Amino acid sequence: MQALRRQRIAQGLLWITPALWSSNYIIARASDGVIAPHLLALGRWTLALALLLPLSAGALVQEFPRWKHEWKQMLLLGALGMWICGAFVYQGAQTTSAINIGLIYAATPVAIAFASARLLHERLSAWQRVGMGLALCGVLFVIAKGEPGNLLAVRFTVGDLWILVAAMSWVAYTVLLQRWPSALGPTPRLAAITFGGLLVLLPFTALEAIVQPGPAPGLKALLLIVLAGLLPGFFSYQAYGYMLRELGASRSSLVMYLAPVYAAFTSWGLLGEPPRWYHAVGALLILPAIWLATRKPAA
Repeated sequence: MQALRRQRIAQGLLWITPALWSSNYIIARASDGVIAPHLLALGRWTLALALLLPLSAGALVQEFPRWKHEWKQMLLLGALGMWICGAFVYQGAQTTSAINIGLIYAATPVAIAFASARLLHERLSAWQRVGMGLALCGVLFVIAKGEPGNLLAVRFTVGDLWILVAAMSWVAYTVLLQRWPSALGPTPRLAAITFGGLLVLLPFTALEAIVQPGPAPGLKALLLIVLAGLLPGFFSYQAYGYMLRELGASRSSLVMYLAPVYAAFTSWGLLGEPPRWYHAVGALLILPAIWLATRKPAA
């Protein structure tokens, strides 16, 4: 009964988490000219750690003899999930378009499914493969704005290299988080990983301030840090870790396909940019496809 309840919670989070992640697209767009990329990432994860510690400090101290040998893993996961998947996205968003970011990240669920089959021995059923294919078609339709020729007209820039590295890092973070067992529960483990990420972020933030200083942080920069720390930081990473544990890497990664649909409605609410007809068509492909791909455990 408990296992079934956890599965249902994880499947519910599958539909909620992309709404939190999609806010990061808006934050990345809004941060250009307001706050430097590494400083934004550092502020985001400092706030997230401040929220995580009251929930996990006791377990971190009591279980220290059992998890202290994991410190190298925590440091690497922090570098992948907080430094590269944080600062690199903000850096790349300054010189590339949303369509390019969407195209690059659309490949991550497929890459995660492939890596999970090889390293975690996860298997997708035929119906789940069909669902993944339909979701990918829906994402590409949204990215192309209903015109396939738009995909052929895409031109890649230097910013896309930052996004590509971040996408590869996300694949590695997802698979390694599942591959490496931990003596800690999800929340204390995320706190330890976040601390490792901050250790990596600190010297690069200092180097950025010296080599490529950004604007002086103001009220808008502080607001972006708070939003980034709460939505695509504290809440979404906890939810993703829970989904990985209950659903596996392949199925949890499908949340990436929901992000473009959710981002359209986020932009509507925050930026006054109403969704277009191709968002509706994409949603008609993506939403049932996600249900199809996650309705039962992988074979």
